[in-house]
Amino acid sequence: MSAKHVNATRMELTRLKKKLTTARRGHKLLKDKRDELMRQFLELVRENKALREKVEAGIKAANQNFVLARAGMSEEALNVALMAPKQEVYLEAETRNIMSVEIPVFHYKARTSDPNDIYSYGYAFTSSDLDDAVKNLADLLPDMLRLAECEKSCQLMAAEIEKTRRRVNALEHVVIPETEQNIRYISMKLDENERSSQTRLMKVKDMMLAQTHQYTTYGDAKLTEVTETE
Repeated sequence: MSAKHVNATRMELTRLKKKLTTARRGHKLLKDKRDELMRQFLELVRENKALREKVEAGIKAANQNFVLARAGMSEEALNVALMAPKQEVYLEAETRNIMSVEIPVFHYKARTSDPNDIYSYGYAFTSSDLDDAVKNLADLLPDMLRLAECEKSCQLMAAEIEKTRRRVNALEHVVIPETEQNIRYISMKLDENERSSQTRLMKVKDMMLAQTHQYTTYGDAKLTEVTETE
């Protein structure tokens, strides 16, 4: 809203001053929110980087063990060994609020707590490399779930940071400067109107004084003329 479209009234001036106070307070709060989001976002990014390196290394080791197991076993035996999984995992998803951002939180539990239930086959006709591969993947499950949490949280927080940054910039570069400009315009307009009114009042007063003086002079002249005639 530009200054030329503003009603130069005291009511509008009061409204704009309240708006400016609110905008400045909102600008400060949004800047604090953006800074805190950035701090937590960077922490998540560092954790995400470490987890990704760990998970990729674990998957690489598991793949190497699978390759060795495949080399030492027949394809039919390997397929039969992995055909029917023995262990089950139940996953629960929740959300946690961080600076108005709902980030996911994953919880899981296995059907049984026995660590040997991850092997769905007997040990007589399988390779120890297959055991190592399955164990590697089982050990990676918590890190993979945490990695999924971190990556999704980073995406959500990045979007919220960008949204907050746009709002901060809009307040800082558009709303607050325009409101300040409109307040200055209305203040100048009101001062100008007040000076004009004062000038008009002074002119009216001078005219009234001049008219009163003229009537007084005219009356004195008439009185003098009547006295001389008598």
